[in-house]
Amino acid sequence: MTDTKFFDDLSAKLSELVKNSPARDIEKNARALLMQCFAKLDLVTREEFDIQAEMLARARQQLTALEARVAALEAQRHPAAQ
Repeated sequence: MTDTKFFDDLSAKLSELVKNSPARDIEKNARALLMQCFAKLDLVTREEFDIQAEMLARARQQLTALEARVAALEAQRHPAAQ
């Protein structure tokens, strides 16, 4: 049988090595750099975009309804124009 303690120790040592390695620092620095770049770009979240898209769809529906209403009122006021 294999000694699981050996593999557990090896796994723990490798995890500690990776945690303390320069790769971890590089990842942190890259994330910070990307976050700074994204902050300068005036981006919106997907949630904000979806809310704005929904509001625009409602505004378009209201505009269509108002255009129909204005056309009906104009037709009542000027029946000879048709």
